[in-house]
Formats: sequence, structure tokens, C-alpha cells
Amino acid sequence: MDIEQVPSGIDASRAHPARRYDYWLGGKDNFEADRESGRLVAAAFPTIRMSAIENRRFLHRAVRHLTEEAGIRQFLDIGAGLPSAGNVHEIAQEIAPESRVVYVDNDPIVLVHARALLNSSPEGRTAYLEADLNDPEHILGLAGVHETIDLSKPVALMLLAVFHFMVDDEAAHRIFRTLRERLAPGSYIVFSHATSDDLAGDPEEHRKVNNMSGIPFRVRTSAEVAEFMEGLELVEPGVSSLPHWRPNVPERERARPEDICMHGVVARIP
Repeated sequence: MDIEQVPSGIDASRAHPARRYDYWLGGKDNFEADRESGRLVAAAFPTIRMSAIENRRFLHRAVRHLTEEAGIRQFLDIGAGLPSAGNVHEIAQEIAPESRVVYVDNDPIVLVHARALLNSSPEGRTAYLEADLNDPEHILGLAGVHETIDLSKPVALMLLAVFHFMVDDEAAHRIFRTLRERLAPGSYIVFSHATSDDLAGDPEEHRKVNNMSGIPFRVRTSAEVAEFMEGLELVEPGVSSLPHWRPNVPERERARPEDICMHGVVARIP
């Protein structure tokens, strides 16, 4: 993206998670700061692009499961990132055209592209809102949320690859609880997070690289990921490496956990 095309209010000199993720997925809606941050991380973790792709595939499988098998028709995707092939509403509405989806992200450029690219089925509805996960009460109070979905009925809350940007454990758990407590019984939470369980090399070196990348980052163990899910009913196979969560390809074709270093889980609110 040319610097002349930068929408008002966007700081193209600082890397942003949504645009860096777009870079790793091979997108074009990113700036040099995002690419530099992405290259720096890739130098220390060469399979980062594969990890981003597997995170996307996990999203696809989770949405399909929730729509086909759990009967979910409402989705709230926070930290949704830039639109790319296989968005939540595309998968859900292919199965159930009446599905409704709210996307939330804190990068204004995401909103610009989403409004131009995201089209709902006639029977369903989508909305794309600019807000920050660090203020969950604000998100839950947005008119655009309540105009699109009904929080008194089951919703799938999508939190993919966003909580590892919350380095403060206390704040992360507080935000998670705030969102969880506002969801109706029978709702689901889809969660993915960078993990240190399968990470090769020196953890301290990886921390240094993350600090240098310009985006605060905190890997957590699978046990720490499971702590977020306490009191919830885990969908089989529970907390697992992304390629191993309900895979739809033969084992020989699956990515290795050590190449992905991300865990995912789908949990039901009883």
C-alpha cells in the first residue's frame, strides 16, 4: 500500500498486529513498518507464515463445527483483522444464510476495507465496528453490536490470536471474564494463542525479538491457556495444537506443532 493512500488517523510508521498478520498471509494491506516487524519475527521463527495460515484454518473448522453441529447463528469476532478469503460470515452463511456476524478491530484501516468488501447474505447480516479489546464494556455496549446480534441468545465469541498481545495476565483475565459473563448460556468461545510448549530455541531470545518487533507479545503455555477456560465445557479435543483440533486432512499432511506454536480451543458456556 502506498503511503499516499494512508487513510486519515492511521499511523503507518508503527506496526499493527492486523496489518502484520495480513503481510504474513500474503496480503497487500500493510505498510513497511508492518513488513519490517513481520520479517524480524520470521527471522527468529521462520514458520510464522505457516502459523498464521493454520490459525486461519482453525477458524474455518471451528465456525463450520459451531454452525453445523452446535446450531450457532450469531458470531462476535473481536480482533478480526483485515478481510481475507474465508471470513466468518462466508463460512457460516454458506451453511446457514440467516447467520449474523459482528466483526470488531481497533485498526481504522480494517474498517475501511471491511465496509468495501464484506457483504452479507440477504437473510443474514454483518457489521464491522472499530473498537479496542482492552475496553470490553465499550464493545458490548455498541449500538452496532445490539443491532446485529442478540446477546440474550447463544453467540460464538471469536478470540483468535489476540490475547497473546495482552502481556499483563491480570488484565487479560479481567477482559476475558467481562466478555464471558455477558454471554448467554449455550454460547461458545473460540480461542487461539501463541504457546511456548512447542517452541524450539532459547525462550529469552524469542522474547527479545518480540520486544524488538514493536508489538508487545506474550506466549503462554497450554496450561495457562486452559486457565482462561475454567468453568467452561471444552469441545473435544480440548486445548490442542492448532493442526490437531478436529483436523480435516490426513495426519501425514498436517503441520507439525513445533512449526505452528499455537494452541486452540473451543469451549461452551454452560
